[in-house]
Amino acid sequence: MGTDKEFYDTLTITASFDVLTEPSQYTPVPGDWFVGTADIVNSTGEIANGRYKTVNMVGAAVISAIANAIGSNGFPYVFGGDGASFALHGSHRATAEQTLANLRRWASEKCNVELRAAIVPVSEIRKAGIDVRIARFAASSGADYAMFSGGGLAWAEKQMKAGYMTVGLSEPGAEPDLTGLSCRWTNVQAEQGEILSLVVLPSSGASERDFADITQRVVQAIGGLDRAGHPVPVEGPRVGWSTPGLNLEALSLRGRIPVWMFKSILFLKTLFSWTLFKTNLNVGSFDPAHYKRMLSANADYRKFDDGLKMTLDCDPSTRTRIEAILSDAKAREKVRYGLFAQSEAMVTCFVPSAMQDDHVHFIDGAAGGYAQASAQLKPDIKA
Repeated sequence: MGTDKEFYDTLTITASFDVLTEPSQYTPVPGDWFVGTADIVNSTGEIANGRYKTVNMVGAAVISAIANAIGSNGFPYVFGGDGASFALHGSHRATAEQTLANLRRWASEKCNVELRAAIVPVSEIRKAGIDVRIARFAASSGADYAMFSGGGLAWAEKQMKAGYMTVGLSEPGAEPDLTGLSCRWTNVQAEQGEILSLVVLPSSGASERDFADITQRVVQAIGGLDRAGHPVPVEGPRVGWSTPGLNLEALSLRGRIPVWMFKSILFLKTLFSWTLFKTNLNVGSFDPAHYKRMLSANADYRKFDDGLKMTLDCDPSTRTRIEAILSDAKAREKVRYGLFAQSEAMVTCFVPSAMQDDHVHFIDGAAGGYAQASAQLKPDIKA
């Protein structure tokens, strides 16, 4: 039996996404843990101005910064498109708070977006009558992700947006360590029809059993899609050149070296990487073909975080079935949901080491994705 600090390490890892619709698969987080959450203010406005790659990069930066700060990516977190949430033992609270403060400063000065953040103790969440529960899902033999239930993340985000338990800004010039964060890949085109971003949340009148049954039907519906709607090809994304991604990656690097110099260095590194991936040429023990296959296997395109979120390569008939399930559930006041379709998916990467198979890749729709789908939920939220 592990200590509370080792809680996450002791959880059973499942390779079946389908079983994660069941509440029994989730274990309560210890009371001496806390939830961290962050998102971009007015992300829909940023998207409308064509800055969704920036929105995604800043959202993924939350995870990479925390991972680098605590020296491990083996902690529970979830990427939300325009932000991210995570849970950690209380011993990491000061580190997490400083990291989020640095992120807020960096996002403002380097990316010209307003990032807000909060630290919420699990004990406070439970005082509100809700919970934080976690399961672990093996995306591949190399990487696994946390899934959340219980309503605690949503409650923490609501507190943050109301101005409670928020994290302040670091001093001007402060920067987080974003080593390993990149977005060099070009977007992935839909092959089965469209890239469908889906967000499904339980309504206030739904029981856990109600929501589990509905999400189980949705997950079963996508089972008929090729590879369950996985938007990234088995052999990885098409090799290409992402100038916007290169510019954003330059902004993620710390230090006093001018951004133009970082861009020059990254240009040469990216040119070398492009040559390797284009030719599938092995260099030492690095196998680019294997890396691309693991990129696809480790892609985070479906998740539970107090609701169901998926970015799917979806055909019209499956979308119709999904909408029928959700429309009926909404009419019975069991769920709130949003759907947003686009032609491409976007990949943002966190690669601590290209020589290991535990690199993670956050997937979202390339024209608004989760943020646009979530915006459709707002009219249904009761005051």
